[in-house]
Amino acid sequence: MAPPAFVPCLPTLNASAKVSQREERNLCGTTSSARRNGKQRTVARKAFLGLAVSKSNVESRRMSALESSPVQIFAKNEVVFKDESRKALKRGIDAVADAVRITMGPKGRNVVLENRYGSPKIVNDGVTIAKEVRCEDPAENVGAKLIQKVASDTNDSAGDGTTTACVLARELSTQGLKLISAGVNPVAVARGMMKAVYFVGEEIQTISKKVEDNKVLEQVATVSAGNDPFIGGLIAGAMAKVGNQGIVTVEGGNTVDTTIEIEEGMEIDKGYLSPNFITDPAKQLCLLQDATVFVTDKKLMAAADVVPILEYAARSGKPLFVVAEDVTGDALSAMVLNKNMGILTVCAIKAPAWGDRKKAMLEDIAILTGSQVFSEDVGMTMDKLTPEMFGYVRKVTVRRDKTIIQSGDNEEIRSAVKARVAQIRTQMDLAESDYDKDRLNERASRMEGGVAVIRVGAPTETELESKKLRVEDARNATLAALEEGVVAGGGTALCKLSKRVDKFKETLTNAEERMGADIVAKAMVSCVAQIAENSGYEGEMVVSMVRDNEDPDWGFNAETGVYENLIESGIIDPAKVERVALFNAGSVVSYILTTMAVVAEMPDDVPSSAFGAPMSGVNDSEYV
Repeated sequence: MAPPAFVPCLPTLNASAKVSQREERNLCGTTSSARRNGKQRTVARKAFLGLAVSKSNVESRRMSALESSPVQIFAKNEVVFKDESRKALKRGIDAVADAVRITMGPKGRNVVLENRYGSPKIVNDGVTIAKEVRCEDPAENVGAKLIQKVASDTNDSAGDGTTTACVLARELSTQGLKLISAGVNPVAVARGMMKAVYFVGEEIQTISKKVEDNKVLEQVATVSAGNDPFIGGLIAGAMAKVGNQGIVTVEGGNTVDTTIEIEEGMEIDKGYLSPNFITDPAKQLCLLQDATVFVTDKKLMAAADVVPILEYAARSGKPLFVVAEDVTGDALSAMVLNKNMGILTVCAIKAPAWGDRKKAMLEDIAILTGSQVFSEDVGMTMDKLTPEMFGYVRKVTVRRDKTIIQSGDNEEIRSAVKARVAQIRTQMDLAESDYDKDRLNERASRMEGGVAVIRVGAPTETELESKKLRVEDARNATLAALEEGVVAGGGTALCKLSKRVDKFKETLTNAEERMGADIVAKAMVSCVAQIAENSGYEGEMVVSMVRDNEDPDWGFNAETGVYENLIESGIIDPAKVERVALFNAGSVVSYILTTMAVVAEMPDDVPSSAFGAPMSGVNDSEYV
């Protein structure tokens, strides 16, 4: 449906409306004769307020025009009201979902993304595609941004399932808006919908199966990578080398071959102290290559505390990575200033843990980086810094809430790490409480696991980017599977649980809330239908077959076109991915259903209504 014509919304002038004398002087001129001229004073008000005083019938017709239009323009903002606002959001959601849904399943297609500064990208990663969609209509673009947020939050929380989240959001909004248009209370519908979403989240956890061997991880990675067994084996091999406590990172290689390298390294559950340290705004992270490391148990507050450190790093010509008790005040400002002025790339994080554990982990980090823990308790002072106090890392990746340190392939550091792990294991044997033993085991596992670096190779840059995205998805899905277990894949788990939602909604006393729960049940089968349609099968028929079977693991293998036990066939999904995707989709759609107005910013190339222009249906001659 074509959007309604824009109607400029202009402020009214009534008896109480006043223009300050100073503002009138600026508009009329500074001469006393101009200020005394009543006609010019009227013109001043016209220019300042955007309209002239009109006759009473003009005002009434103006108000009538405003009330009859669902769209108004305030300066550079477009405001859309009531049903039209929700329809505009829905068109934006559909635009993103249509671009993303074709990638679902083993026979999903790719999407070509234009790259303004390089060659186009060919990808089938949901969140990457969603972020590139822009709508010409401002209100529709708001809807697109909302579903992009669904995909982004799902990617941040689960690392995969972004396409699933988009498809679910589209179906939830479609079914929900039908009810709202029919006059159902949107607040009650949204409330019932979220009750059903929470119920399904709990049910997913009850049917999930724990990962007990490396074969299951390989199957999860294979499915997440678009049924690519090579990538599945790659991820499983990396996890086998570093263990469940280890870290797997993905980097672009310099050859056509994809390889795995094991480095010393660890992950810290602390992020950057200031967003000004970010070096990659698109990924919201700070990346330091071949960096100098300084580790201290001191609080750095004054500029004098960090100037010697900054000077040493500047002379070395390398980025600086600081781990401290805390960095605040002038010390933090000095670091940010050097970073923003391009003098030195620097990043600082707070030391992990607390108390004696904090000191021990600082020592772990120092050993891993070949540095010393700077401590005034042992007589160290800032005016006597030596090169031995600083360390080195090949790569540091710092995000908002975590940091990955990669020391590189250094035999001396590797020997020091092994000795440190042996020392921690000895302390475990002497520990009396289970709590202390668990904390020591966690430290040992972090240091012992190391970092598996997957260097992705490809003959062209286009293939390299696509392959890297698939490897990252496979890695994230594997980690999610380790966290909450696995369920039958291909959307089967949600499709089966939709029958439980049918029973759950009967426990709701409010009829409109039951309608909201029913929306969730209908949306939960959409993933199975979409995968079947992408593979050339009839979606509704497949849904009917899968949903009616009582075996929770029995579903449709879209790769072979056979109905079978998907767990045994290796068609499995991480339970966390399914749960997070449904929750994020339901959360955003519940607010869309209760929307009554959308305020969207007009693009710069679209002229906004000029203040003072007459309204539609108002004759210029009627102005005074």
